Amino acid sequence: MPGGKVTDLPLSFGWQGWIFVLGVVLMNIYGDKTFRLLEKAMDAGNLRQRVIANNIANINTPGFKKSLVKFESILKEELSGGRIPLATGDERHFGVNSLVNVNPLVVKETATSMRADGNNVDIDDEMTKLAANTINYYTVTQELNNRFRILGTVINGR
Repeated sequence: MPGGKVTDLPLSFGWQGWIFVLGVVLMNIYGDKTFRLLEKAMDAGNLRQRVIANNIANINTPGFKKSLVKFESILKEELSGGRIPLATGDERHFGVNSLVNVNPLVVKETATSMRADGNNVDIDDEMTKLAANTINYYTVTQELNNRFRILGTVINGR
């Protein structure tokens, strides 16, 4: 009975009741835009970490062009896409922003060059991006942990 109220259940129920509660929680997690946004932010942070590591690993490769991850601008564009918000009960309805199209994008920067061999990796810039990405990733992880802790409190009643 997805979408049912947990308060409709008797106070003492067996393992079937706990499976129902778990199903309701998972449905809420899957349908909750904040959880989906945090998931997308973690995916972007993970991808950004790998791209920065690849840039650093190729700092001495002649002709290598660094890459960067675009996520925040895509998210901002999707959230302010000029759509008129509608009051709906399902995210599949028209006009509801579902964040499905918000995915990080790897872009290769080919227009610049740092050295005569054509490589454009600046180690100071990459290390700064690495530190900023680490802070952002931990912040998103902490927020996700807080939300799971709140769900645990609701489920346990304490």
